[in-house]
Amino acid sequence: MPTAPNLTTLLGSDHQKYQQPRDLFDDESETSPVTEDVLQVGNREVRRFVGEFWTSGQRQASSLHEVSYRACFKPQLPHYFIKRFTKEADVVYDPFGGRGTTAVEAALMGRRVISNDANPLSQSLLGPRLCPPSLMEVEKRLDAIKYQKGLRADIDLAMFYDPETESEIVSLRRYLQDKKDKGDEDIIDAWIRMVATNRLTGHSPGFFSVYTFPPNQAVSPESQKKINERRKQKPEYRDTKALILRKSRSLLSKVTTEQRANLQRVHEFAQLLTEDARSTPAIKSRAVQLTVTSPPFLDIVEYAGDNWLRCWFNGIDVDAVSRTITMAKTIEEWSRVMGRVFRELYRMTKLGGWVAFEVGEIRNATLKLEEHVVPLGVEAGFFCEAVLINQQMFTKTSNLWGVKNNEAGTNSNRIALFRRQ
Repeated sequence: MPTAPNLTTLLGSDHQKYQQPRDLFDDESETSPVTEDVLQVGNREVRRFVGEFWTSGQRQASSLHEVSYRACFKPQLPHYFIKRFTKEADVVYDPFGGRGTTAVEAALMGRRVISNDANPLSQSLLGPRLCPPSLMEVEKRLDAIKYQKGLRADIDLAMFYDPETESEIVSLRRYLQDKKDKGDEDIIDAWIRMVATNRLTGHSPGFFSVYTFPPNQAVSPESQKKINERRKQKPEYRDTKALILRKSRSLLSKVTTEQRANLQRVHEFAQLLTEDARSTPAIKSRAVQLTVTSPPFLDIVEYAGDNWLRCWFNGIDVDAVSRTITMAKTIEEWSRVMGRVFRELYRMTKLGGWVAFEVGEIRNATLKLEEHVVPLGVEAGFFCEAVLINQQMFTKTSNLWGVKNNEAGTNSNRIALFRRQ
């Protein structure tokens, strides 16, 4: 088998400091300094590279990624590692799939994908984007769906929706649930489900709801009532079919013919799982070439709670989901869970395969998770090649979920990079 790429060769080296092309995707001539030093983790010395390896402006990501989800990384991150450590038809895995950024990016690049998430909502968000219908098919199906009037949800949603809008949402929910119960939900229905799920709440007229928090989380009904009172607002009618079509047009706008062909090939082999990441027997041993993931960060983000309305729309028991998602409150508890995740990753990783494990600066930058992750990976059997710290301009999302921004107005992706020797 081919020798795994050497990190020094990939990044270039001039002892402690050297110049690295700023845009590693397009090989632009503009440069940005990358520094190298050694991180002492216990009795281990690990190479650490700090620089701007990718930014959101370097490469226009596919429009298919434009699905909101709490605490998700940008597609430029998995692209960086997929490009360097895999080839076409290699398997790329994410044990904490979320909205499916790693899987979608890998599929667009012609790699086979496995994505796992304890919340079945992840499958609803990811699956349709691996086999997207045409805009004409979406429009035709929307026209065929019959809405009933005067329907109300089985929970109080009056603080979010105009009565007519709520009736349309309930009608669509019933239509989709009926199709699913009968086993008749096709990729067009699944696409409409995914888009509607992402239009439920937001802070612009492009969403079904009155003004509320950004669409990557849903506030509680009580909090929404306070928002309405403070803003002196009440829900206005939203044309749900028109908004679904509008968002579909946006999602499909930049999908190229080559990318569609890649998606079509990959979709047939994709594995979308809802297992505990510590035990995934459906994945064969030594099957995965590259894992790119970002695990739950202690108790910072309430993944299930933030998605309560999305879960309701999709008929998912949010309380049951909450019990399956790891929300450790101490670093010791978190490390015990992640240690078992690493042992499972080691089992499924090919010889010469890689794991890019993204962690964040949390709790006001006083807790750097890579210092805890490196020993976990090594104890599982991996060799830690390096820690990469990608410094980017400040993003609103990172501020929301507790990432400490650097003094210069940037924020960091911190990736511990492992290889199975």
